[in-house]
Amino acid sequence: MADRIELVRRSLRDATRSEFDQRVDEQAARLTDALRAGRLDNPSFALGFELEAYAVDDDRRLARVPDSVFEGPGEKELGVHNVELNTSPSRFDGTGALAQAAQLRRQYRHIQQAAERADAEIVLDAMWTIPPQGGTQAYLGAVREREKVTIAENMTPSPRYYAIDNDVLERTEGAITLTVPGAERQLPSILFESLTSSIQPHVQIPHAESFSDYHNIAVRTLGPVLALATNSPLLPPDLYDVADPYHLLEETYHELRIPVFEQSINQAWKKVRFPEEIGSAVDTIDKLVADPTCAPFLREWLEAGDRETFPDRFWELNHKRGTYWRWLRAVVGGQPVGQGDHWSIRIEYRPLPTQPTIVENVGLQWLVAGLVRGLCVADHPLASLDRDAAERSFYSAVENGLDADLAWITANGDRTTDRTVIYEEVFEFARRGLREQGVPDDALEAYLAPLETRWTDRLTPSRWKLTRVADHLDAGMQFTDAVHEMQTEYIRRSGVGDPIGEWP
Repeated sequence: MADRIELVRRSLRDATRSEFDQRVDEQAARLTDALRAGRLDNPSFALGFELEAYAVDDDRRLARVPDSVFEGPGEKELGVHNVELNTSPSRFDGTGALAQAAQLRRQYRHIQQAAERADAEIVLDAMWTIPPQGGTQAYLGAVREREKVTIAENMTPSPRYYAIDNDVLERTEGAITLTVPGAERQLPSILFESLTSSIQPHVQIPHAESFSDYHNIAVRTLGPVLALATNSPLLPPDLYDVADPYHLLEETYHELRIPVFEQSINQAWKKVRFPEEIGSAVDTIDKLVADPTCAPFLREWLEAGDRETFPDRFWELNHKRGTYWRWLRAVVGGQPVGQGDHWSIRIEYRPLPTQPTIVENVGLQWLVAGLVRGLCVADHPLASLDRDAAERSFYSAVENGLDADLAWITANGDRTTDRTVIYEEVFEFARRGLREQGVPDDALEAYLAPLETRWTDRLTPSRWKLTRVADHLDAGMQFTDAVHEMQTEYIRRSGVGDPIGEWP
């Protein structure tokens, strides 16, 4: 295989883009035929899960993930401080849902033990705020040039990541601006996206002909579900120019992960955004093909062991999906669960930040899967909610968390903005969907109850963080010290494993 720099240079060539796009078109046509022929149908619903986290040292400062973590289930992500876990998919039934939870616990325990042996800790959190020595700007801004290719020093050495970074930088004159309440910074790399960590529940839909129903219902749930999950209200404090920290606490967004990711890419193309609705499963392929191409690769450049598991004859199409950034997207193809054909079609639910504990991360997986299943099995009219209203609801949740202006259609067909009514239905239909799939009541309550408590007590991780920082300011601390004290407490309490509703 060619070295990383040469692969990046190849990726940026016009001839590569032309050949890549031609292959994508051809592969999309073949996959569309397979979809219409029923080759992506499977006998059961299924679940999968991705979880991202980051490493800190003994002083709770951001740190490189120890190499030993990647000798087990841990996988590399954008920053050298990032790690990702992926569960093997399982049937969406009582046994399979519990298997997802057990897998994730085992994997997290394994990487945590590996990190501890190297004097580090893996943190379940959505945004790091205690920077390494030297500060955040220096860490995110450390770049060098090699043969006219920009290399971010703290980016995981990967030709794919380098190519995406350089493709964006080529369109933004070498700098990207991050602007959120209280901070505006120019940075020489997309690496500032690695401030964030997320979870991504996956739900395999058995029949392609019903996929659009599940997709379009799921789009309408994004605002209310995100509002329950917000966990990234603050950047590292050395990125702010703060005159009045109390004003910042009032003005900041509850979920900064969304604008951080959007701004890391969208100054080149508007690729990271709220999803469109679809008329059929085929639309998902058409929308993927029409999306701007970023960092194209050709399959023959990589050794067989470096290729994706999706069949080689759809390799470029699957590679392009890796840069099709919607807050909910379809994954057409890939390994199915059950006794179906070679592929599957599934929903990837993407806006949710990493939660403080395993029980809350799994709880959101079950909430998402149960909710979309419960709404569809009940033929709920939520799909009639205007898509633009759902988008406004989503971005209000980004800014305001549980105080968001949410929009919903009730089971009776009435439009409502009453959050009490909305969350009554969210949990009612999530339970219905889980029971429909055979999840036992005691299990579903163990995972949904901590999330429902967030609504009844009006306490999300983002609200806890902002309150704790305000408490420390009231006690006379400077803003930087207040954020560091909050983050240190968060790491300690998260490590105990009690959900946020049980934190004093």
